[in-house]
Amino acid sequence: MNPFERPRIYTIETDMSENTTRDTVILGSGCAGLTAAIYTARANLKPLVLEGHEPGGQLSITTLVENFPGWPEGIQGPELIENMKKQAVRFGAELKMAHLHSIDLTKHPYELNIGKETIRTRTLIIASGASARWLNLPSEQALIGHGVSSCATCDGFFFSGKEIAVIGGGDSAMEEALFLTRFATKVTLINRSEKFRASKIMLERAMAHPQIEFMTSTVVEEVLGVEDKDVKGLKLKNRATGKESTLPVSAMFLGIGHEPNAKAFTGLLDLDPDGYILTKNNVFTTKDGEIIPGVFACGDIQDRRYRQAITAAGSGCMAALEVEKYLEEHGR
Repeated sequence: MNPFERPRIYTIETDMSENTTRDTVILGSGCAGLTAAIYTARANLKPLVLEGHEPGGQLSITTLVENFPGWPEGIQGPELIENMKKQAVRFGAELKMAHLHSIDLTKHPYELNIGKETIRTRTLIIASGASARWLNLPSEQALIGHGVSSCATCDGFFFSGKEIAVIGGGDSAMEEALFLTRFATKVTLINRSEKFRASKIMLERAMAHPQIEFMTSTVVEEVLGVEDKDVKGLKLKNRATGKESTLPVSAMFLGIGHEPNAKAFTGLLDLDPDGYILTKNNVFTTKDGEIIPGVFACGDIQDRRYRQAITAAGSGCMAALEVEKYLEEHGR
């Protein structure tokens, strides 16, 4: 297929006259979902945004965002999300605190079950994102955005000239550690196992870097600094010897991967081995390689490579424009 040619969508026979049916529903209220909401609302499609179990996405737990265009002094993540919500509502979007229980894609309009309510929609934009995996320590959760982060690209700059730690043993951890050497004086990579899951080339690259040190068979028991709202160090335990120690660092980055929020689409859409939605031409969803008409995916739910606010917003725009084109082609 020509990469610049819109995929051919097979036609569905449907009655589009029912007043109770939505033109579009958007799953997720992060950068991708809210950008899609802004565009579809401005097109007078009156989108319904289901905010999901993590309203605002990962930006809602991010402090200062300095790499989103248009904010030369930076902006707090929750404030950026709130501004996007206000913008979407201004143009006619409706936001609803609900998350998807199940969906029927076998008939059109599509039916979404959100508990006690069923919503029918002609098109669907899936922007439910991917959740970072955490250690689930109370101290870790208390310091998210205050020295605990799951995104080196987003937050590494804030720790220039400091010593930091990266948790994990796979390719994600190696990538985070290598990236963070641009800013940190020392990066300690902590792996709970003796062996690493990372590919040979990534492991060798990290081990060869003079700023990266390794601690194996080690787990984090506590992140220090909760009282000061600032990471002061890590309380560690060696799993082989039981010995406890303290590592003075200014930040802890999680490199143990992300979990795409796509379980509701298992068996309904094509997913990759890690559960991310597979798409054609950026946002078109598929089943057995065939385009699913009127269903689009954008943001981190289908982007395992970049995972940035601006790339999520861009794909949200793409999905919204495709919804407009789809509805025009079907007489709306």
